[in-house]
Amino acid sequence: MTSTVPALGTRTAEGSALQAVLLDMDGTLVDTEDFWWDAEVEVFARLGHKLDDSWRHVVVGGPMTRSAGFLIEATGADITLAELTVLLNDGFEARIARALPLMPGAARLLAELAAHEIPTALVSASHRRIIDRVLISLGPGNFGLTVAGDEVERTKPHPDPYLLAAAGLGADPARCVVIEDTATGIASAEAAGCHVVAVPSVAPITPAARRTVVPSLEEVDLTFLRGLLTV
Repeated sequence: MTSTVPALGTRTAEGSALQAVLLDMDGTLVDTEDFWWDAEVEVFARLGHKLDDSWRHVVVGGPMTRSAGFLIEATGADITLAELTVLLNDGFEARIARALPLMPGAARLLAELAAHEIPTALVSASHRRIIDRVLISLGPGNFGLTVAGDEVERTKPHPDPYLLAAAGLGADPARCVVIEDTATGIASAEAAGCHVVAVPSVAPITPAARRTVVPSLEEVDLTFLRGLLTV
């Protein structure tokens, strides 16, 4: 876990119980889920294997160990998990060096949270080397801290990343709103006790208790987030 700016206070509007906003990265703030799949397809093609499109829903949003491990097992590729992890990160990094599109509404939402001094964290299953590259575009000053998948013993879908982020911001997980795009990330956030705003990217997400589904970040602003948690 790396703090990018000092942890912010927990000022909220009167009547709102919102203490912090915790955001996923890939597919939520940056339009990169296709980048990961394309990198996986390219690497395995070089290894002599073709990936089945149906596997995309299995690997999306997951930690590198799970996604890469599944693909090795599914294809029988002669490569170790450590070797594949390096190749996939290299392939992804090459793609974001060429272009890194933000999701619609992402820049506006981050600017609004920063302007109102809402404690905010970036919580990703991606490795630190990837997060640091993406932060150049997202703006490190928009986040009180960032949590990478290779910095926690158990990453998503376990609750650890979101519990760590909430603690780092001095917030009660029950008074945090998490914004996620995949079932894996949502499982992590809900296991941590957070309210979730789901913005589905690759696979559909259904509403549930303490889970609100919206089609785009353009539907999300501070008033909306505060309305999810009331005293």
